[in-house]
Formats: sequence, structure tokens, C-alpha cells
Amino acid sequence: MPFYEHVFLARQDLTTAQVEALTEGFTKIVTDNKGQVAGSEYWGLRTLAYRIAKNRKAHYVMLVLDAPPAAVAEMERQVGLSEDIVRSMTIRIDALPTEPSAMTRRGGEREGGREGREDRPRGDRDGPRGDRGGDRGDRGDRGGERSGDRGGERPRREPRAAY
Repeated sequence: MPFYEHVFLARQDLTTAQVEALTEGFTKIVTDNKGQVAGSEYWGLRTLAYRIAKNRKAHYVMLVLDAPPAAVAEMERQVGLSEDIVRSMTIRIDALPTEPSAMTRRGGEREGGREGREDRPRGDRDGPRGDRGGDRGDRGDRGGERSGDRGGERPRREPRAAY
């Protein structure tokens, strides 16, 4: 049988127990159709890159499946019918993974963090030239008038001709 990874995003207002119940329901659909779930991972409540169906966050869950295509199709159909699922994606993989996913390995990192980011306050970060930001040096005298400045006077508009 082919192998699949299925990731779904559940609404942010669900509890963890409700998300686990959804996962068990999808697992039952796969097993009822002569497939098996080789593993499942709950990645937690994470911030989305953009709002989806008025949700700014979602519960992420990944299922690793060893199932016939008919079982995966039925599970995807049920996922599509569920109002609790915001987004989902299924991909076919060549072999079952032997180690945890990258999201699980990153578990110690704080939410929304980027790899390699240091835990310093933003004000302590160096700018692109190694300076401490804020001070941009002497910018010279600009005088009283900037380019495009008309000294507070607005240009008059000519009235449009009525046709």
C-alpha cells in the first residue's frame, strides 16, 4: 500500500481534547477502510501566516498513513465536510519516516520563532551596518523648505466646466 502524510489545521477555539477526538475519528475512517495510521503528531496551537476563515491561529495535526487510495479519499472527504477543519493537505511519500518530523524536533523553540534567532530584546539587535539602530548620524541641514514643500500653501484647482 502507498504511504501518505496528511496534515490538517483545526479551528483555534477547539480544545486539545476536541482536536484529539477529530484525530481519532479520522484514524477510525482509515482503519475501517483497510488502512492503518503509522503515526500521528500534534504540533500544537500555532499562529497562521495569514487569516483563514477568520482564524488567526490553528491546531496543527499530522497523520502518517499506510492506506489504500480509497481510504485516503474517504478521509479527505470527511475532512472536507467537517466545519472544525480550516485547511488540510495530503501528500504521497515514498517510505514511512523513521524519526519524528521537523516540527516535533523543534519543539523546544518558542512559538512563532525562527531557527537561529537569539533570545535578545529587539532593541539590542545590531542594524545592517553593525550599528545599534536609532542613531542615523548627522543628516545635514535641510533648510526650511523640503522638495515638494510649498510652504503650507495649497495649489488652487480650476473649477471643472459643466457640459
